[in-house]
Amino acid sequence: MPADVIMPALGMAQETGKVLRWLKQDGDAVAKGEPLLEVETDKVTVELESPADGTLAGVRAGEGADVPVGEVIAVVLAAGEAAAPEPVGVATPSGDATPRHDIGGGDATPRHAARRPLASPKARKLAASRGVDVAALAGTGPNGAVTAADVQAAAVPAGDANGDGQQLEVGTVWRVMAERTTRAWQEVPQFVLSRDVDASRLRSWRAVARSKPGHERLSHTDLLVKLCAEALRLHPRVNASWREGALVPGSGVNVGIAVATDAGLVVPVVHRADTLDLASLATRRRELVDAARAGRLRAEDVQGGTFTISNLGMYGVDAFQAIVNAPQAAILAVGRIADRPVALNGEVVVRPMFTLSVSFDHRVADGARGAEFLDTLAALVEEPAGLVA
Repeated sequence: MPADVIMPALGMAQETGKVLRWLKQDGDAVAKGEPLLEVETDKVTVELESPADGTLAGVRAGEGADVPVGEVIAVVLAAGEAAAPEPVGVATPSGDATPRHDIGGGDATPRHAARRPLASPKARKLAASRGVDVAALAGTGPNGAVTAADVQAAAVPAGDANGDGQQLEVGTVWRVMAERTTRAWQEVPQFVLSRDVDASRLRSWRAVARSKPGHERLSHTDLLVKLCAEALRLHPRVNASWREGALVPGSGVNVGIAVATDAGLVVPVVHRADTLDLASLATRRRELVDAARAGRLRAEDVQGGTFTISNLGMYGVDAFQAIVNAPQAAILAVGRIADRPVALNGEVVVRPMFTLSVSFDHRVADGARGAEFLDTLAALVEEPAGLVA
């Protein structure tokens, strides 16, 4: 039977996903695992892969359309199979119905009827209130769709632009990040615990590990993922989330890593990090970071995170407080390692120190539980003996 291509859920609170760009068209031959389209959610832009070998057919969502999670947006037909009858039209971002081509006719190019310029409903509403002609704007959204930001830029007086007279560009990923962090700040009761930790053993561990063939690129973040995974295993409550008045256990110890890209912040996930040896973990972390920066993340790469690490030490930041990456219950903020004077056995000595700050969702972990988790993590950093490999 035909294999369904379904709009995925990349987070607990996700309700819809937006079709950004079809990489394959109706009638194209596709292989299992081959990218079919790009989808944008409230987390990140990802590629959806073909669920089977065959022919792409029955595309039901046009580029720019918002589609409910779980809805079938196309099918992949095996040899000899036929697609079910298609809807008369497909919703476009402006709400118009665009006639689709006949799959059996051999024409792989949709015949689009004349329609209004592509624009989001929010952009149209804003344009109407400000007297802006949408048709006169050059859209920056998918397929040139006009966004609310485009309308705002067109309506801003010259004196409100930046010093060069140009409006600062805000891309889709950045706007999504802004919306998600705003919601998290407003809806999640957060508190932060911080602790200065001696990094002497962490540095030694990294030096020894990097001396082994194939480990030359091992980073402090790799070691921290390993240590956080162990701490989460010992404190499963911090690996849970608050949902509809109840604590929901994590599906595994899945550690997300905040990655800054040109488009904005994304958080790919190292799944079941507690089961990986250091070499495998480091390799997977590098693959995810490279894919994030190249815009090649897959849906599964950003799903299921239960904890996040944000490391700004490479930028010379001493300490900071991160916003909880809801629906996760906690996020670790990591500052730079620097030599500092500390008291040790009644004497002042210099040690490589850094600050770990953990933000918690108070609905999941109270102050005492949060302190216990941070104490375990700090102890693992200062004496990771059992995890060194």
